[in-house]
Amino acid sequence: MSLSATKHPLVITLLVAGAFFMENLDGTVIATALPQMARSFGRSPVDLNVGLTAYLLTLAVFIPISGWVADRFGTRTVFGWAIAVFTLASALCGLSNGLPEFVGARILQGVAGALMVPVGRLAVLRSTEKSELMRAIAYLTWPGLAAPILGPPVGGFITTYLSWRWIFFLNVPLGILGVFLTAILIPNARPEEKKAFDWIGFILIGAACAGLMHGLEVLGQQGSGVWWTAGLPLTGSLVCGAVAVWHAHRTPHPLLDFRALQVPTFRVTVQGGSLSRMAISTVPFLLPLMFQVGFHLDAFQSGLLVLAVFAGNLGMKPATSGVLRRFGFRTTLIGNGVLAAVSLFACGTLFPNTPRPVILVVLFAGGLFRSMQFTALNTLNFADVPPLLMTGANTLASMLGQMAMGMGVAFGAIALRLAPFLRGNHGGVLTDFHIAFGCAGLAALAATIDCFGLKPDAGAEVSGHAHRPSEGAAATRAAKESGREDTG
Repeated sequence: MSLSATKHPLVITLLVAGAFFMENLDGTVIATALPQMARSFGRSPVDLNVGLTAYLLTLAVFIPISGWVADRFGTRTVFGWAIAVFTLASALCGLSNGLPEFVGARILQGVAGALMVPVGRLAVLRSTEKSELMRAIAYLTWPGLAAPILGPPVGGFITTYLSWRWIFFLNVPLGILGVFLTAILIPNARPEEKKAFDWIGFILIGAACAGLMHGLEVLGQQGSGVWWTAGLPLTGSLVCGAVAVWHAHRTPHPLLDFRALQVPTFRVTVQGGSLSRMAISTVPFLLPLMFQVGFHLDAFQSGLLVLAVFAGNLGMKPATSGVLRRFGFRTTLIGNGVLAAVSLFACGTLFPNTPRPVILVVLFAGGLFRSMQFTALNTLNFADVPPLLMTGANTLASMLGQMAMGMGVAFGAIALRLAPFLRGNHGGVLTDFHIAFGCAGLAALAATIDCFGLKPDAGAEVSGHAHRPSEGAAATRAAKESGREDTG
């Protein structure tokens, strides 16, 4: 089937967004269920962290193959099977009676999720016109924003009033519906050319991603010798990553195609955008912990406060298109990026005696800026990427985006670990959280520096802010000159 647009782009976008929400919620809702699951398995709650780690590492390793698999077997086939396998793995998680069974099911979920998210987004990108891309990306961004906020209270409710197993069983009817809709709505688009699989690139990239995620996770833990144990995987990750980039520029069909980095808008969203995503992704991790550990609130009270961030996410959605149309991507990313950083700094000024309305206003405003920044970055990602480079750009953006959000949790944990050294003998646990939010705010500020390199009309074809020739044309010419064209 050709790569032409489908007649149902909005319906496909909603279907893919629903699958994203299922995958994102499943990754966050489990945190509150760990104590009850540990009792079921006869283990300590700490032991169950291996289930979370196994899922994240599997995602990091297998996301890079998503572009090749989609081109080889078609977007409908891969997306449908990914939903089916994810649903099966969810049922196996719910039926698990021991930790080894649960970890195995989570690994299977990770493989399916690694294909479901990027291939689903590729289906949307291939079916959506440039003029409708901003609305489509806004729908796809929402699950990633909402799930980390809704996950803890939803998980707490299900665990308290039903059973932790229903966290996974609820995915079964949703998954069956998703497979059915995929079969009738999504075209099985794929290029005619079949490329060989880059095994060397897969091994190098998988080792680099897994080493980075594992090393950062170790850095966020307490214990003697942590710097040495983290240094080994981080060093290995750096070496494997450098060799992977070198290899990608010397093989005709690399697993990760870096040509899209020739597009200035895509390059900015990958560089500064990844740092911004990491900084903003600390919020779902740091806020509930601060409210429970620093403010001494219970999980339910903490979850209710954090819902203010979700309300801000929703509140910004109707205004997103108008803001980008009025100010353009460059001004929005710089101005809103600064406001997002200020909202992180503001979280570091909250105390248990701060009036609840003030806390809610701070969290709501942070949700507004968080939503705007994610949507603007995710839309600009592909605004000027030509169809020639779309598959490679989508795979690279999916991998880096997933890692940036995972690194947000690791960054928050590392900041909490370093905070006692920074404050010396002054303050206490709550001060550690204030320092961690300060570090996140500085990272968000640093992320805006890259945006100053954007042209005033960057992404104009998508935002409607200006009407000048797209930068993607230059990238297409450069790709043709390199002699490495494909039809993806």
